[in-house]
Amino acid sequence: MKKFIIALIPFVLIACSTTKGDVAGAGKTASNPAMNSSMSSSTSSNSNATTGSAATNAETQARQLAAAKMAADKLNASVQSLQKQSIYFDFDKSEIKPEYRDVLQQQAEFVMAHKNDIVTVQGNCDERGSDEYNLALGNRRADAAQKNLELLGVSSSQIKTVSFGEEKPRLTCHEEKCWKENRRDDFIHQLN
Repeated sequence: MKKFIIALIPFVLIACSTTKGDVAGAGKTASNPAMNSSMSSSTSSNSNATTGSAATNAETQARQLAAAKMAADKLNASVQSLQKQSIYFDFDKSEIKPEYRDVLQQQAEFVMAHKNDIVTVQGNCDERGSDEYNLALGNRRADAAQKNLELLGVSSSQIKTVSFGEEKPRLTCHEEKCWKENRRDDFIHQLN
């Protein structure tokens, strides 16, 4: 066994000296000017890649911001269009007339597509009748729209109703052309 260990000593020394030489050679290579130039251009390439990557990120963010603004503008235009819609009622009535089914359908589709939307149905009346009567009639009109929206699939949690009675006239003359504009439900959307 001793002979075997003694025979291994020269091999271990040779192996250790080779490793030391490689390490020393590596140190010399690192101080080589040609090698330093190569490393410098590699670092410069990495810097250019980082700058290019930052520019690409900025362009991507600008495109995303522009797309988000376009989407927000489109959504805002849709809300504005829906809020211009009203449904109208006959004198002293709260039944939804068949010609307003499309308005309710459009309102329902929008609310169902936007789960963060709350629509407030505002019931209105003309000036004829007492304040109490008109508030109750406005409430029945708003409730009629709510029930129809729910039948079309809108969650009751996304609908509010309010009656303004005769307090929010669209027109203020004292004849039928104004009164028929004031007997209505309006729709106000609030996206949370």
